[in-house]
Amino acid sequence: MEELIGVIARALVDHPNQVRVAKREGERTDVYQLSVAPEDMGKVIGKQGRVAKAIRTVVGAAAAKDKKHVVVEIV
Repeated sequence: MEELIGVIARALVDHPNQVRVAKREGERTDVYQLSVAPEDMGKVIGKQGRVAKAIRTVVGAAAAKDKKHVVVEIV
């Protein structure tokens, strides 16, 4: 899952070497924190959060296949 989030984010940003994905495991939910360069934040979030929502949808669909609940935070 970390790799999927990283691949998607690196395709969107101008500074792909600054993309970081960290994972925190919970009892029922895995939380992935995506961090990018400050000037790339708008590209990852998108207008009215559309790109961020799309990333969350794709990751959620991949997680559902494994019967897991996943949250993607953009920091």
